[in-house]
Amino acid sequence: MDIVRRNNVTVTGNPQGRTVVLAHGFGCDQNMWRLTVPALAPDHRVVLFDYVGSGRSDSSAFSEDRYSSLDGYARDVVEVCEALDLRDAVFVGHSVSAMIGVMAAGLAPDRIGALVMVAPSPRYVDGDGYRGGFSAEDIDELLESLEANYLGWSGAMAPLIMGNPERPELGEELKNSFCATDPDMARVFARTTFLSDSRDDLKNVRVPTLILECSQDVIAPREVGAFVHQAIDGSTLVTLDATGHCPHLSAPEATNQAITEWLATLR
Repeated sequence: MDIVRRNNVTVTGNPQGRTVVLAHGFGCDQNMWRLTVPALAPDHRVVLFDYVGSGRSDSSAFSEDRYSSLDGYARDVVEVCEALDLRDAVFVGHSVSAMIGVMAAGLAPDRIGALVMVAPSPRYVDGDGYRGGFSAEDIDELLESLEANYLGWSGAMAPLIMGNPERPELGEELKNSFCATDPDMARVFARTTFLSDSRDDLKNVRVPTLILECSQDVIAPREVGAFVHQAIDGSTLVTLDATGHCPHLSAPEATNQAITEWLATLR
């Protein structure tokens, strides 16, 4: 299988620079990084891709069995790295992709040498002294609503996830991105995302890690950022002056500054 075509891989930026892989979150595609790429491209080789079932990926490669766990998406990442023969790349993952990056780094430590986690959450459901932001009943209701009426769910949830109600165009863009995703494939990705529990994987991270959280985020509240920071030895936590779950769209300058300044500290 042609992995580059399967995942609609795009390579841009400075070919002499360290490679940065940008990974989108649920219901999105690589276009969501369009405001970040210009900040990285002068000094870094930038790799973008779409997970199978998202964007312009090859939907014929979709397998419900493979993508019913985050491991399936992590294998996508590793296979993209292998296809491009990437070494010591920096993986930047938004939302659920942050945890996918953790798994991919564990599967291929020679290929991923650093992590940037944008609005990460290892577990969305509260419990066992952990606050993920949702009760189990909340998540059940969310998934039932999504599966019953995906387009309606997208229209209702996208503005809430995006935040920034004074800028409705941001919520509209996220809604359109959700709606452009095949509902059956989105259902699998959503269930995989919102029922995942990657907390134990965090303690295995051995690479430099930057965690970016927003000051207000209904999907990943600040307790989650603190949990991730505490779980990963030596990690750096930055709280962005941003609201919503997609700071790379709602506050791109602050997000880009945090990422580029941290990248400059890496050897």
